[in-house]
Amino acid sequence: MKKKSKKSVNAKIGKVYLVGSGPGDLGLLTLKGLELLKKSDVIIYDRLVSKAILRQIPSKTKKLYVGKSTGKHSVPQDRINELINKEVTQGKRVVRLKGGDPFIFGRGGEEAQSLFSASIPFEIVPGISSASAVPAYAGIPLTHRDYASSVAIVTGHESWAKKGNQVNWEGLAKAVDTIVILMGVSSLESIIKGITKGGRRKDAPVAIIEDGTTRKQRVTIGKLSDIVERARKSKVKPPAVIVIGDVVKLRKELAWLRGLKRES
Repeated sequence: MKKKSKKSVNAKIGKVYLVGSGPGDLGLLTLKGLELLKKSDVIIYDRLVSKAILRQIPSKTKKLYVGKSTGKHSVPQDRINELINKEVTQGKRVVRLKGGDPFIFGRGGEEAQSLFSASIPFEIVPGISSASAVPAYAGIPLTHRDYASSVAIVTGHESWAKKGNQVNWEGLAKAVDTIVILMGVSSLESIIKGITKGGRRKDAPVAIIEDGTTRKQRVTIGKLSDIVERARKSKVKPPAVIVIGDVVKLRKELAWLRGLKRES
């Protein structure tokens, strides 16, 4: 009995595209990302991919949801890796569709490592990150010659399996002009305490932008001293981006997106 050659085995393997879908607005999906959605055989997507973008996927395309839904836990990363590998080894063109940019708190690096280890061809298609797009839609530039020359983008939800220290909020407090926090709503109170303890002035402006770049966008403005209470009264919910710094003041002049839900 003849052994299968490596060439014949590898011929069955397709390709995986790790695609960033952007922050929600269909217009912020890249042309390359849209092209891949139209041409791929399988789309494996997360919770933060907007409905407007999902509607661009042809009805004949296989769609697999691996995000978190009401009353259910998110699919474990190992299981997602297995799903990707299963589909691509059948010779399919697979899009792993992620909110924002896959390499900015999107676990794209982990999934790319898994593909590399399995000798599966892949390509990274960057997306517009919510870290920059959401503040922009709220009229908040992250840098400005008169207000901010440095920015830090930080996750407010770290992996418990991570080696080493968690985010040093006290150290970060005065290290940069603008602090952008993703996935930080559930930890807002402890984050604000750490930044305040680190010496950031209590009247530093803060903005929390919910559902940024979509028709449901809502902005809550406050200061370090009162943002937790304001967020509680406004019943702020994720997904939301938190911005801390003097650039938040510019919203009064630069808030260009009108006619949306009320502002707190």
